[in-house]
Amino acid sequence: MNIRVALGTFILLSVIPIYAQQPKPAVVAEGGQPDDRASARVLYWNRVKDKAAGQFAIDYGRPVWKSDYEDPVKFDGMTKGKTWRMGSNFWTALDTCLPLKISGKAVPAGYYYLGLHRSADGSNWSLAFIDPAKVRAAHIDAFEIQKAPVAFEVPMSITQAATKPEKLTIELSYPQDNIRKVTLSVAWGTLALTAPIDVTVAE
Repeated sequence: MNIRVALGTFILLSVIPIYAQQPKPAVVAEGGQPDDRASARVLYWNRVKDKAAGQFAIDYGRPVWKSDYEDPVKFDGMTKGKTWRMGSNFWTALDTCLPLKISGKAVPAGYYYLGLHRSADGSNWSLAFIDPAKVRAAHIDAFEIQKAPVAFEVPMSITQAATKPEKLTIELSYPQDNIRKVTLSVAWGTLALTAPIDVTVAE
């Protein structure tokens, strides 16, 4: 064997174990590119004073519904007794400068992370409110929502899905003759939930 070839082979074989033994980094990064997010907002405008009277908004990622979820056994396994992040990627968040009552529960003005909780028997759904300060302190990602302490919950009603949106769709609707009575709607595939919101806004 040519001595140069033999020497090169020896060096190569000597280097491979060194690279193989390199420890993997403890921390890696994900994301950085734009993702699919949406925002549902209600703004109140005082026409007499010509300025904003207050607003609230829900910002969320839009996961895609999969046909597998229509299997009751699979869907129950994903949701029963669990809290779902009600979105994708970064946290779903409610930002309100107005006091709200959602399903009769007082929600003070502030900033909240949201999730959806389903009861263990599957019969009830509720909107779960999470303190962002506690999440930040513990470095909890929305994917790990089960680790996040839920501050309180408000019930949501199961409704018949009028459509079957492929992507998660959260809407805030209200009648023009009573703009302080808002309906929160969550629709995703065959899942359809609503909750009434009473808004306190000054004239």
